[in-house]
Amino acid sequence: MIIYTDYLETPIGLMECKASDIGIRQLIFCGSEQGVENANNVTDACKLQLLEYFEGSRQAFDLPIDAQGTDFQQAVWGCLSQIPFGKTLTYADIAKKVNKPKGAQAVGGANGRNPISIIVPCHRVIGANGSLTGYAGGLERKLWLLQHEGIAIKQSISQSYADVNSMKCQRQAKTQFLN
Repeated sequence: MIIYTDYLETPIGLMECKASDIGIRQLIFCGSEQGVENANNVTDACKLQLLEYFEGSRQAFDLPIDAQGTDFQQAVWGCLSQIPFGKTLTYADIAKKVNKPKGAQAVGGANGRNPISIIVPCHRVIGANGSLTGYAGGLERKLWLLQHEGIAIKQSISQSYADVNSMKCQRQAKTQFLN
């Protein structure tokens, strides 16, 4: 199977898109690591829709997905994909949706292994107390994305994670499990 790769510079850092002929396999913040580009129609569509999202003219994505994961991860990622632009859910909310009402921590693990940032919007998942818990792309990016979508964040939290520029050159954490 051929995997296609392309890159897009965004307001919050360089993103690497990997796709098969079926759909997007991976979309991560890659810091300054950039490999050889070999785009296809899926990566082209991904870049276009991401540009529209960052420009503010797109709130939902219509792209084929080919994420690889366990059945549980797939179920969690499916729930993430249903969280509308400008809304958030908690880990517990998602655990209930996947019929694991006591599985908030397991949902957090699956959320952290989401290979398709932004399009499968794991940034829209927050802690039960409204806190910005975990984001493989960095809490600064999570805060930026939530604010971009018009989600009000408590001022004290905003001040703690306001410097997205320091994150732009960093590779997204927790990507060692990706192919």
